[in-house]
Amino acid sequence: MPRFIVEREIRNLGKRSEVELRAAAQNTCNVLQQLGPKIQWVESFVTADRMYCVYLAPDETMVREHAQRGGFPANRISAVKTVIGPTTAEVA
Repeated sequence: MPRFIVEREIRNLGKRSEVELRAAAQNTCNVLQQLGPKIQWVESFVTADRMYCVYLAPDETMVREHAQRGGFPANRISAVKTVIGPTTAEVA
């Protein structure tokens, strides 16, 4: 299934409490249940003013639908073309 990175601009996000972040995660999971098994949230990375979320979904439209239903921004959605890491540098 295609993988997407969603960039969400949220002012002072890094200052949110654990309770607030838990509530946001619960909201995300509730919307995912409504949309069904075709979309999956893998993980998110929180910075000072942004969140970068990794999703598996059939297309960008479903990722946008998730954001709209959840009431959170999706300022940029990028399809992942390939994944590299330290083992990419190794010669076979």
